[in-house]
Amino acid sequence: MKTVFLAFGTIFLAELGDKTQLAVLAMKSKGYSGLEIFLGTMLAFALITGIAVLFGAWLNEKIPGAVMQKTASVVFVLIGILMWFEKM
Repeated sequence: MKTVFLAFGTIFLAELGDKTQLAVLAMKSKGYSGLEIFLGTMLAFALITGIAVLFGAWLNEKIPGAVMQKTASVVFVLIGILMWFEKM
């Protein structure tokens, strides 16, 4: 369950106020069904997350986990710096 909570918290915080939420808001404001928007959005997230899990499993066989974790950390920090200086 620790991994479930970690994944939930990480994704929940990362997705706050992103373009997906704005797209959903725009769709709802045009009168589309909230339930249908929700179901379509969840299906899209499930598919893209499944692809990421499969790719991550494949990548894990090729690259040690510690290297992937450090690389991801550096990439996230760089993205944060670029966003801070409004370059992204």
